[in-house]
Amino acid sequence: MKISFKYISYFLLLIMGVSMTLSSCTNDLNVTPGDDDEFLSEAFFQDPASYKQVLAKLYAGLYVGGNDGDSKADIAGIGGDFSSYLRLLFVTQEFTTDEAIIAWADGTLPTLNTQTWSPANEFLEGTYSRAFYHISVANEFLRQTTEEKLTARGVDENLKKEIATFRAEARFLRAFSYYNLMDLFGNVPITTENDPVGFFYPEQKTRAEVFAFVESELKDLDSSLADSRSNEYGRIDKTAAKFLLAQVYLNAQVYIGQDKFSEVATLTNEIITSSNYTFAPVYKNIFSADNDRNGAQNEVIFPIVGDGNAIRATGGGMSFIMHASIGGSMDAASRGMDGGWQGIRTRREFVNLFPDANGIADKRGSFYTDGQSLDINNVGTFTDGYAVTKYINKNADGTAAQRNDIPDIDFPMFRLSDAYLMYAEATLRGAASGNMATALTYVNKIRARANATPITAANLTLDFLLDERGRELHWECHRRTDLIRFGKFTGASKIWQWKGGSINGTATESFRDLMPIPARNIQANPTLKQNPGY
Repeated sequence: MKISFKYISYFLLLIMGVSMTLSSCTNDLNVTPGDDDEFLSEAFFQDPASYKQVLAKLYAGLYVGGNDGDSKADIAGIGGDFSSYLRLLFVTQEFTTDEAIIAWADGTLPTLNTQTWSPANEFLEGTYSRAFYHISVANEFLRQTTEEKLTARGVDENLKKEIATFRAEARFLRAFSYYNLMDLFGNVPITTENDPVGFFYPEQKTRAEVFAFVESELKDLDSSLADSRSNEYGRIDKTAAKFLLAQVYLNAQVYIGQDKFSEVATLTNEIITSSNYTFAPVYKNIFSADNDRNGAQNEVIFPIVGDGNAIRATGGGMSFIMHASIGGSMDAASRGMDGGWQGIRTRREFVNLFPDANGIADKRGSFYTDGQSLDINNVGTFTDGYAVTKYINKNADGTAAQRNDIPDIDFPMFRLSDAYLMYAEATLRGAASGNMATALTYVNKIRARANATPITAANLTLDFLLDERGRELHWECHRRTDLIRFGKFTGASKIWQWKGGSINGTATESFRDLMPIPARNIQANPTLKQNPGY
């Protein structure tokens, strides 16, 4: 029986029984596993199946955190589902904005709600360290799969060709981590498979240098990744690389002070017209338990795969997002879950983007309001603020998912409708390769699916597009980056409850458009320089 890649990814973490301790990644060191570690060792790669297993670990690492199937943390000092890559992206991209707020008072978590964080924030440290850990795994995989090593091991030519695609995917996943680091922290070190193995302090690069590295990698991968829609579900292809490159270019003015909007329009046009990804007809199905097979998979370009049976990360990824979003008088069973953790809601300013708080007019506005107040008078009270019911651990036809403690939902990291919105924004910002009539058609296609009123050319403004991105893409880890690009994350141009720490919100300092380099990482690598303002 053929086991799909979706299941390989997660069973590996459960049954391999091996440990990969790249603990020094927390300290910005580029190391390989020690003598006692089997995973990624020379002996491990004697098995031809090992290459796909390591690739599967790279994909699984986007969802899970903590350890590799035993009790040993994979990053020293940062264990458990707390260190889930997806969970940390959600924390940094959503809690810092108008889209989400969390009731919990764990450590320095409340400072993310209020844009008052400091370099000592352990959640920022987790995000920084998790991304570098992921990079180190990719680097070691690339070291172990050179032509020289494969030939020495007697790997046959057919497997070599397959491994060449694996290597391209590993490079994409490494570029994805560098993109997140560049976006959140700015100036960070770059390590690749060509750097020495062992204890050393990698050189911190400027944001422009990281941008150039990511750009170069993604452009080069167009010749080595699988053709669009030809790979196994859950694995990326050439379209994913084009999409990430379009994201990089969309934010180029923030990252390097240069206009790359024509490049955005060109890339997104290629994705929309030539990739064979198609617009899913039903919005809610994109966020349901069977979104890998209900038609949504045709729109989602890069899913972070979840599976209730094959994954045991009870607090990572979508398990965190689902459990933490349930509380008050909500019926967890109606969401397909076994209970709620009374944590995440949204703020009134985000609710006000929708014409109807119950989402009747715009199907994307899915809020639970029974017993919930619109205003958040007390951040620690779950019933202050509307709950968001965008994701559901039930199949599109209403039937039950595999289980109710860990959801089946795949997280839609990249999807086609975002390419529509990127094309429209780039065109509105002056892309020479864009067409305003086409941009308007794309936006209205999105709105028609949502049962929202179509707009005219006069309505298509930057402020409208920022709001529309919120309506279409909320809780998909885009909001912080979007607000920064539109100049509304810090400062006084956009205020929401508890921004700056006051109930009605207040202006915050512009240096907070960049997160601080975590203090613990600077202690471990004294060559790192802190971002201004911290």
